[in-house]
Amino acid sequence: MTAAGTTTTSGAETVRFPSSGTDCDAWFFAGSSASPFEVDGKRPVVVMAHGFAGTKDSGLEPFARRFAEAGLAVFAFDYRGFGLSEGQPRQQISLERQADDYRAAIVAAKKQPGVDPNRVILWGVSQSGGHVLTVSGGRTDIAAVISVIPLVNGLAAGRVAYDQVGGAAIARSTATAVASALSAKLGRGPKMMRVVGKPGDRDAALTAPGFLESYLAIAGPSWRNEVDASVGLEIGGFRADKHVHELDAPVLVQIADYDSAAPPHAAAKAAFKARAEVRHYPCDHFDVFAGNDWFEPCVGHAIAFLTRKLAVETVTAR
Repeated sequence: MTAAGTTTTSGAETVRFPSSGTDCDAWFFAGSSASPFEVDGKRPVVVMAHGFAGTKDSGLEPFARRFAEAGLAVFAFDYRGFGLSEGQPRQQISLERQADDYRAAIVAAKKQPGVDPNRVILWGVSQSGGHVLTVSGGRTDIAAVISVIPLVNGLAAGRVAYDQVGGAAIARSTATAVASALSAKLGRGPKMMRVVGKPGDRDAALTAPGFLESYLAIAGPSWRNEVDASVGLEIGGFRADKHVHELDAPVLVQIADYDSAAPPHAAAKAAFKARAEVRHYPCDHFDVFAGNDWFEPCVGHAIAFLTRKLAVETVTAR
């Protein structure tokens, strides 16, 4: 059962909701009182989560606030095992479980006051930019999808990583991932690695120049710079681009052209298959977050896209 809690320092309501029997933590922003999206007292809700090992207090609030100021409701959540959500083991990425958490969050978001249950907007960034493309397939309640600097193809990401760190490092990471998975099966603790480190850090997943400083700049109090190394076995088979041609809702894909983490060419191919609107930004992966030059264009384009597709006056004019 969905339960509302206290108001956070961000001005949002804390909401706890179940996903496969585990309580997940979310923020609910009701949105500004004046809304061009409102119909019969109901407005669309943006459901959002972070990317690779991220937490909602690590850079999502500025996006959520801008959507809320535009008159949209927003439901931002942490995956099981991350941030303020419950769940064991901690810091372990399961792409299947995370997609299920998105589905559970949609159910919870629809129950919030003032929300139109038939106009859900899925928003994702980086790895969750892939999740929203996957989760939206086959649903009739999704009004729009926004995929920001998305990771859509694990093999393509692997090739980028190979070019950055070389074959020996990839082989070492794979061996560590297998060892962590085996350790877990034997009832021992997983092998952990840092989420982000400096270039040349052999024990970190993301090591492109500037990534450590960029991630730490947005990191919130619940974020931890560690992740179960078995994630290496998950990412290779990730194919969020596989069924995007089946999406019915309007899609916006926002691509960082110099992305060192999520290959921009793979995102562009997925966007073409999805018949998506595409926006390009001449920047790297983290440069679309608040505090960087490309945050305002990125969030501004997203709001303009939603206004064209979902605002009452726009829809009526059609």
